[in-house]
Amino acid sequence: MTTSPFATVADPRDDKPQYVLPLVVRLEKTDPPARTDALETSARAVLTMLDDPRATGDGEWAQAMEAWQDARIRKVVRRARGAEWRKAQTLPGITVTGRHGAEVRVHPPVPLDGWPKELAKLQVSGTDLDDPEPPPPADLTAPVLWLNPRLDMSAGKTMAQTGHAAQLAWWELPDADRAAWRDSGFALAVRTASAERWAELLRSGLPVVRDAGFTEIAPGSCTVIADHPALRRA
Repeated sequence: MTTSPFATVADPRDDKPQYVLPLVVRLEKTDPPARTDALETSARAVLTMLDDPRATGDGEWAQAMEAWQDARIRKVVRRARGAEWRKAQTLPGITVTGRHGAEVRVHPPVPLDGWPKELAKLQVSGTDLDDPEPPPPADLTAPVLWLNPRLDMSAGKTMAQTGHAAQLAWWELPDADRAAWRDSGFALAVRTASAERWAELLRSGLPVVRDAGFTEIAPGSCTVIADHPALRRA
């Protein structure tokens, strides 16, 4: 299986300065997003950041992105509404909108203990979202991020995990497949696998996210598998 940078084994990266990628989900009291739309939008936001010219080469965010990817790949999802959301929009970053209206803003990485005050005061807890109705079956000709059916994670935690999975897939893709994914608007689906499907996926060699265990679940838990068609073995 693919070795995950999110695993908890001892690693020289632990001795490097630690950065975190902030993700802010818009969570208005009267009109919260659907859970699946938020999970998919979070993953697409991470891909959008990874692909942005400002995050690579000589771009203005490239140094922070490099430092973040050289250490543990941490992501933290916080929620905002009203004036808090408007303030988050004034900071450097990219807002991505989901197919059903979910909004997620991804910001360049910041030091683990150096969050901007506008983001540091936002709440992490409370991102409990539901789907009004079950999502339809995933289109298997497009990328699917499969959730572990045995884990119970909050929406915020799961948003970070789907971001991890999308990132693992992105790292493994050749340039042509990255370009095709970009041209599709980073189309993807997030679905919960059946127990049987999950067992098959674990044997498939596809990228697997293994959580570091800082919050909610045990260290080393397999949370999401990135099923991109270009990465499937014949």
